[in-house]
Amino acid sequence: MGAQRTPPKKKSTTLEFLFSLDSSYTNYGDNTINNNQSSSQELLSIISYCTNFIYTFVDPLETVSQQDFKKLKLTQLLSLLKSPENNLLDDDEIQSALVSMISANLFRPLPPCPNASTRPVDSPDDEEPMAVPVPSWPHLQVVYCILLRLVINADPKTLRNHIDHSFLVNLLLLFQSEDPRERETLKNVYHRIYSKFTFYRSNMRKSMINVFLHYVCEMETQCGIGELLEIWGSIINGFAVPIKEEHKLFLVKVLIPLHKPKGIQTYHRQLAYCVSQFVQKETILGETVVRGILKYWPVTNCQKEVLLIGQLEELVENIDPGECKKLAKPLCAQFAKCLNSCNSQVAERALYLWNNEQFVKMVTLEMEEVFPEVVQRIEMNLKGHWSRSIRQLTESIKPMLEEMDPIMYSKCVKETEHRINMAEQEEMKRKLKWEELEMAVAKKQNL
Repeated sequence: MGAQRTPPKKKSTTLEFLFSLDSSYTNYGDNTINNNQSSSQELLSIISYCTNFIYTFVDPLETVSQQDFKKLKLTQLLSLLKSPENNLLDDDEIQSALVSMISANLFRPLPPCPNASTRPVDSPDDEEPMAVPVPSWPHLQVVYCILLRLVINADPKTLRNHIDHSFLVNLLLLFQSEDPRERETLKNVYHRIYSKFTFYRSNMRKSMINVFLHYVCEMETQCGIGELLEIWGSIINGFAVPIKEEHKLFLVKVLIPLHKPKGIQTYHRQLAYCVSQFVQKETILGETVVRGILKYWPVTNCQKEVLLIGQLEELVENIDPGECKKLAKPLCAQFAKCLNSCNSQVAERALYLWNNEQFVKMVTLEMEEVFPEVVQRIEMNLKGHWSRSIRQLTESIKPMLEEMDPIMYSKCVKETEHRINMAEQEEMKRKLKWEELEMAVAKKQNL
């Protein structure tokens, strides 16, 4: 026979056992509360240290060990906030302390952006300002991460008591930082606040608009315009159709005037995206945008001309066909002038427009108005442009224009030749008159 099994021991159900079980659960709950309290005190202690000790990384009295110790404390603070085991961010005292610490570390006086008077003489007007790294970025980077964690995890209704309008204004001023790393991080944080704090959206839009208008009307250079326009690109993407009048006013009064400054090259990509979002949502706005851009067309800034030609080409593809007919004459008149530009990049970009089917269709809508000017500019390129590559590119486009309307093309060529002959005759008459005047003056002097 096998060994007999001992029967399983029954669990005790006596009152003594139940009381002991209840006391163990009670002790576990007390330990949990004590752990939370200790975590809270530890967190407040770290926050207090990070608030009171600010290191600029340029003060000779600071030591590397001090800077490293604070970075360790900031990293420790961030790891505590990320821990899923506690809900410390729901504590109002901790929220208040965190916002005070973030303000003490982030809000600082920034050096002014370099303007025209302080830039080198040979520096191009549209050159992007030189990136100047912030020495204290090792600390600031962690502080921004803490702010982002606070915004993501905390309840906006309770957090609004600490992140108020003045905090957001100071945060917006940090976009003037010359360090692109800080502006990029700040963009993500500011956008997150905009998306989560719905009750602040109107004020945040107004504050950003004020920055744009200040730049257009008063400042020659300004950091952070591109990052703010990226935020606006996301905002515009969420606009409902039909677009509200206040948003259309933003397009007319802010976005279109942003094509005027010399430094447009630093933020043109973001600006073009914002404008195209408006036109895609309501194609009728295309006429307003195109005429506004033509109003700010540069005279001597060739790089800006190349950018605007490309932007207008994209807009033409999204504009309603009915609006294209209205815009054919002013657009083609400006593009025709660009064909004869002394800058080969501008002339080349204008010639490449004829590879765009939508642009060619727009030209055919107003052939009688547009064609003579275009043909005249093409013939001028063939006869006298200094760049050989531009002359060759013009020769490749000429057959396409002749095929569009051979009779009109030959008529325009004759009119152009007649106009050139008349201009040459007028020039000869003018020279003869000057020679007669010079001879008359010489005779009087001899007498």
